[in-house]
Amino acid sequence: MTRHFLRDDDVTPAEQAAILDLAVAMKQDRWGAKPLAGPQSVAVIFDKSSTRTRVSFHVGISDLGGIPLIISTANSQLGGKETPSDTARVLERMVSAIVWRTYGQDGLEEMAAGTTVPVVNALSDDFHPCQLLADLLTIREHRGALAGQTVAFVGDGRSNMAQSYLLACATAGMHVRVAAPDTFDPSPDVVTAAENRAAETGGSVLVVSDPVAAVAGADVVVTDTWVSMGKEDEKLERLRIFEPYRVDDRLMSHAAPDAVFMHCLPADRGYEVTADVIDGPRSIIWDEAENRLHAQKALLAWLLAA
Repeated sequence: MTRHFLRDDDVTPAEQAAILDLAVAMKQDRWGAKPLAGPQSVAVIFDKSSTRTRVSFHVGISDLGGIPLIISTANSQLGGKETPSDTARVLERMVSAIVWRTYGQDGLEEMAAGTTVPVVNALSDDFHPCQLLADLLTIREHRGALAGQTVAFVGDGRSNMAQSYLLACATAGMHVRVAAPDTFDPSPDVVTAAENRAAETGGSVLVVSDPVAAVAGADVVVTDTWVSMGKEDEKLERLRIFEPYRVDDRLMSHAAPDAVFMHCLPADRGYEVTADVIDGPRSIIWDEAENRLHAQKALLAWLLAA
């Protein structure tokens, strides 16, 4: 059966750990694994603009011995005359995997249901699972074993990053807290799925409105932009609502003394995070950005071998 990676809990705790182990090995020996030798091609489709996702997948596929086929939906039939499932049935005759950065999660699910090659969610409105693999790899590098660590996400709880943090960290056996305004809570279905996974792994899930309560004693503090792509018309209102959730030195003072700060980037400095935090000694954002490359290479190699 073809395996896909559309959301963070598409892998079991053991499988997540195996992918992260593989990422560590690939980071240590960057050009040692060539599962795409041939060379085989991987379709990387973009509905949204991108820097880290585009570069990390392009370079990573090349590192694995393959050819990245970068496709913009603005210059293809996908989303216009052709359905995701029909596009997938065409691509599977020519490529070894499909990576798609898009809007609706339903399109990814339709594409995966209609193809025999792995489909990877490179970002959707609901989840950002590739980013979370990189984030977990980064936490592991800086903090050691993941199980038992406490992570606090502060900001838009309905964002793809917050929802992926819930699922991925629960899968890793971590204690994940999300602080968000009441009207921006994560989807109840996502919270339930994270709670169910945490019950298996010994982790825990907490959703609160008080950012200080979420950050208190946390080992990792995370935030993301308050104005995601497609939400630009809500910017002024969002800035007003989320101002109490800005990560600054005052908020970081409530975390553990050796806590680290993370942000998937791009950052709106001065809004969701102050410059003294994102540029300060606790920030590990550049390691986090680099680890997109290693984590995604490991994911592709694992999916191709599954």
